[in-house]
Amino acid sequence: MNKSIKRYILIVLGFMIVGITCAFTLKANIGVGAWDALAKSSSDIFGIEVGTMGIVFNCSCVVGQMIILRKKFKPIQLLQVPLSVLLGVVINFVLYEVLTFEFNSFVGGIVMYIAGSTVCAFGVSIVMLLDEVTFALEGFCMALTNVISAKFHVVRQGADILSVIVVVILTLIFKISWSIGVGTIIGMLTFGPTLGIFMKLFKPILKKHNLLNYE
Repeated sequence: MNKSIKRYILIVLGFMIVGITCAFTLKANIGVGAWDALAKSSSDIFGIEVGTMGIVFNCSCVVGQMIILRKKFKPIQLLQVPLSVLLGVVINFVLYEVLTFEFNSFVGGIVMYIAGSTVCAFGVSIVMLLDEVTFALEGFCMALTNVISAKFHVVRQGADILSVIVVVILTLIFKISWSIGVGTIIGMLTFGPTLGIFMKLFKPILKKHNLLNYE
């Protein structure tokens, strides 16, 4: 099996891990990350499965990248579309077909959220280390840095803040259940550092197997 095939298998695996763990954090029902919260709130309003709503949002981000970057948009990034579809399908399957049991424990929800978020960071670290195809929202934020004078992390944080504001407005207007909560705060405090740990741990492993495009 050549290097490229191995890399793409790992990318698909990374997206699947993220999809599975997103379903668990949603099931925990204590609040999720800002982008997922936006998908969840929109799902409640329109009666569409949350993974499907995520597909719509993520594909919109890809279209946004194409509009902003134009000729600078790399064709390889079109893979974000099928990978976003895969992500949404996995979320829907796990959340609605596997995690069908009743779950109302707050403490259990915290444990489930932390476990899911930790494993999710592992999946994201794989995709980021391979540096071939990015997640749609991150790709859109990166594209925005080409047209506004702001660093990536500032734009990405701005996207989260905007998502939270929209979620609050939607929740108050449509009187749907809150999709932001304790889990949102836990994620803000722990996801970044956890991601950094996984990237530090797995970079030498991927490098050893000659799977990185950079040193």
